[in-house]
Amino acid sequence: MAQRSVCVVTGSRAEYGILYWLLREIAADPALQLQLIVTGMHLSPEFGMTYRAIEADGFVIDRKVEMLLSSDSCVGMAKSVGLGVIGFADAYAQLQPDVVVVLGDRFEIFAAVQAAYLSDLPVAHISGGEITEGALDDGIRHAISKLSRLHFVSTEVYRRRVIQLGESPDTVFNVGALGLDNLNRLPLLDRTELSLELGFDLSGDFLLVTYHPATLGDEAPCAGMLALLEALECFPQLKVVLTKPNADAGGRALIELVDRYAAGHADRVYVTPSLGQLRYLSAMKLCAAVVGNSSSGLIEAPTAGKPAVNIGVRQAGRMRAESIIDCPDRCDAIVAAITTALTPEWRARAALAQSPFGDGQTAPRIKDILKNRELPRHAIKHFHDL
Repeated sequence: MAQRSVCVVTGSRAEYGILYWLLREIAADPALQLQLIVTGMHLSPEFGMTYRAIEADGFVIDRKVEMLLSSDSCVGMAKSVGLGVIGFADAYAQLQPDVVVVLGDRFEIFAAVQAAYLSDLPVAHISGGEITEGALDDGIRHAISKLSRLHFVSTEVYRRRVIQLGESPDTVFNVGALGLDNLNRLPLLDRTELSLELGFDLSGDFLLVTYHPATLGDEAPCAGMLALLEALECFPQLKVVLTKPNADAGGRALIELVDRYAAGHADRVYVTPSLGQLRYLSAMKLCAAVVGNSSSGLIEAPTAGKPAVNIGVRQAGRMRAESIIDCPDRCDAIVAAITTALTPEWRARAALAQSPFGDGQTAPRIKDILKNRELPRHAIKHFHDL
C-alpha cells in the first residue's frame, strides 16, 4: 500500500509547539509520509527565525512559504494572506499531498486553507468550534471549518458548534486539546535548568507574561499593554518572563513597548520573541501565575496547575477552568487579579482545577484518524442540517 502523504502547515512558534507530538506521530508511522510547510513568523528575523528550532528538532522542512509583510496594519495582514495563497498554491502543486493538516485560526493558516480548498485538497482542521470574540481569529476559525473535510475539536461543546455550522457529525471528532500532550510527554526543566537555559536567575517567584493585540473590540492594544506593564510595577518582588506579541495588526507597536520596558528593568525582566515549547511549558510549571491574553493561559495553565490572569476580551467566549481570573485591561483591575492569583487559597484552587480540554493523549488519536479515514478527492460536501 502506498504511503499517505500528510502535509502539515505551521506559521507560528506557539502553533508548532502544539503540533510537535502530532508531527512525531506522523513521522514515526510507516504508513504515512510527513510533509512540512513553514510560513509566517517562522521565517521572520523580527520574530526569531523560529524555523531553525523546527530543523533543530530533526524535522525536514519540505517548503518555506514567504508571506509575512513587515507591516503593523490590517492592510498588511490582508496583503500577506494574498501572498500566502500564491505561495501555498505553488507548494501544493509541487508536493501533491493527500491531506493538508492545519491548526487554529491565524491569517497565515487561512491563506494555506484557501489554497488547499481551491486545489481540491482535503483539509483536516484542529481546534475548530472555539470562540475568541476579541480577535479576528474568531471569524477565520469558522471559515476554515467550512473549507475543511475533517475536524479535530477539543471538547464536546466545540464538536456541537462545528456540526451546527453544517458539518457532518461523522467528520467531527472530539479528541481533546493537542497542546496538552506536551505537558504529559515533554521532560520539563527544573528551576535551575531553566535559569541556566535562559541565563536569568529564576530562584524566586516569577510571572509568565504574554500579551497579544486584541484585533476586534474597543480595546486599544497599546493602552492594554501599557496598563499591564504599569501593573507589573506593583509587584517589584516578582521577576517577569515576558514573551513578545505575535504578528497581528498592532503587534509591532507592542513589541516596542515590551523592549523599552525590559531595557529599564534588566534585573527582573527577561524578554524573548520565543521561549520554545520546552522552556515555555517549564516556565509555566514553575511560575507563580500566567498573565496576559494568550490561549495558553486558558488551555495549558489549568493542566499545569497554575493560576492564570486573562486580560481583556481577546479570549472572550472560550471555555474556562475555575482557576482562570478574568479582568479588564486596566491597571487597577490587573493588579487586583494578580494579587488574587498569588494568594495561597487561589494557588491551591488552581492546583486542583479540572481542565475541560481532555487528557493530553490527543496526538495518537488524530494520527490514527488521518491514517485510516477515507479521504476521497473531488467529493461533494453536503451541508448537514440540524
